[in-house]
Amino acid sequence: MDGTQAIAAQVKASGTSFYAAMRLLPEARRDAMFAIYAFCREVDDIADEEAPQSDKQRRLAEWRAEIDRLYAGEPRWPIAQALLKPMRDFKLRREDFLAVIDGMEMDATDTIQAPDMATLDLYCDRVASAVGRLSVRAFGATEPVADQVAYHLGRALQLTNILRDIEEDAGRGRLYLPRDLLAKHDVDSQDLGIIRSHPNLPRVCRDLAAIARQHFVKADAAMKQCAKEPMRPARIMGAVYGALLDKLIAWDWRDLTTEIKVPKWRKIWLAVRYGFL
Repeated sequence: MDGTQAIAAQVKASGTSFYAAMRLLPEARRDAMFAIYAFCREVDDIADEEAPQSDKQRRLAEWRAEIDRLYAGEPRWPIAQALLKPMRDFKLRREDFLAVIDGMEMDATDTIQAPDMATLDLYCDRVASAVGRLSVRAFGATEPVADQVAYHLGRALQLTNILRDIEEDAGRGRLYLPRDLLAKHDVDSQDLGIIRSHPNLPRVCRDLAAIARQHFVKADAAMKQCAKEPMRPARIMGAVYGALLDKLIAWDWRDLTTEIKVPKWRKIWLAVRYGFL
């Protein structure tokens, strides 16, 4: 098994919701997306692992150096080597890879708890919309408005993840719900346990869900200004996560220990509907 095949196997084994969307792409673009995903997963694992902060920062700094080597045409690590041809062929931008690392550094350097809205938006841009900017180029979208797809869809997906993973994030001492909305609904405690059980927490989540929904709508509008074929994977991602947001809103954050997900049959149906019809 060569490096490209190994990375593809790693992506499939991860169980990511995006695997079906990636499979729709032509081989070169699919390999590019697998390599982008593997890079993102690698730096995300660094940020999330149980390790001293200094060790996480050192390893992320090593990835910065590897991105420099990638753009010098001399990558050393398998994932970066797999990114070399896509980087050249699809004009993937260095600043987007570095933005992803910046986002992971926000998690690795500080335990994020109730950031203000501006900080949350910056975080979403780095960990999600920057990935979108890499992805739309790998998809083959050439219109300038494709970056608006990345901007809005990245934020929509990340906010949906935040609304789904409140309990899981709390296990790492993190809370991504913005302090602006917590204050608006009189959730003024600094204690994660009190916040998670506060009777006004669903109101906070509903407001953040409304922001996510606006981003889905704006992403869809931007997609309609792009060629249809390259946007198929983005439409599938938007449809799956839009369905997840619908389920979260219907659940209304009544019990944060409940696992909310889109059934596999519905993901397949959405992939068919938005990928082929």
